Amino acid sequence: MNKFKRTALGMAVALATATASPIVHADDGFMLSEKLSVSGFIDMSYVYTDKDGASSESASGLDQFEIDLLYSFDDKLKAQVDLEYKDSYGSVDLEQAFFTYAVTDEFTLKAGRFLSYSGWETEEPTGLFQYSGTGYAPYFYGYYQQGVSGLYSTDAFAVALSVINSPYSPEDTNSEKPGYEAMLAITPTDSITVKAFYLSDEDTNTTNVWAAYSAGDLTLAAEYNLGDYANGNDGSGYLLMANYAMGSAGITLRYHDFEIENSAGALVDDGSAITISPSYAVSDNLLMVFEYRMDESDIRGDSDSIAVEALISF
Repeated sequence: MNKFKRTALGMAVALATATASPIVHADDGFMLSEKLSVSGFIDMSYVYTDKDGASSESASGLDQFEIDLLYSFDDKLKAQVDLEYKDSYGSVDLEQAFFTYAVTDEFTLKAGRFLSYSGWETEEPTGLFQYSGTGYAPYFYGYYQQGVSGLYSTDAFAVALSVINSPYSPEDTNSEKPGYEAMLAITPTDSITVKAFYLSDEDTNTTNVWAAYSAGDLTLAAEYNLGDYANGNDGSGYLLMANYAMGSAGITLRYHDFEIENSAGALVDDGSAITISPSYAVSDNLLMVFEYRMDESDIRGDSDSIAVEALISF
């Protein structure tokens, strides 16, 4: 399988076993100087959607461009700044800006604006095993955060605690009532990783647990989520995923399901989908991803979609 779709599991294992900084330097990035390196990606796609009872839709264009600047002051102190452009934003946005300091080989501190550790599916397309995310991440995963985080990791387990303004919003600058994110990860073998997260922000609490098995060309993953929200809603969701690599080609099968209900038990949002996604690495830097997805939802209706994605990584 190509290196793009290995990123999700590779970063997950790295966070559970790393002995220094959690900043991951991309193998295909390039050095501007002895201390400064650059990596990034260009993501383009075409998507056709056929909705039951409505007209079909199609969209194409540049989904996202990102450039990441990584600076190593020395063996202990490192900094990272990620800049991105999305069509939905229409402008360049500061995604992350943080530094890490390796206090010891096992303990690392991080401060600034950084992405939550939680969730099997990554925020970036370079970390997904298929084109689309489940769509339930805003209900259960943490997002970009502002604050400080400590990570203690060994070969067998890792624990992390982040104290942030909010685990769900990078725009929250109020630190009078901080939010929290806690992580426990275990790696009983080289092939198995299990992680559990608890996130809290005043009256909103979410739990995310996932497990992954990766050996040879096969990767299996399962995830379960719970949410208890400040507005009185609660929810749950899960996914099951399998990916098999065949040289430069690969194929992913995924099923996910989630429901959000209000305090009276009425459905607020829901969705389930079967996703089939072949991919092919044209070169070390160009990945083509194809996807067929069948969605069902009592709230948003049923639909089928086809996507073609070109992902260039550097």
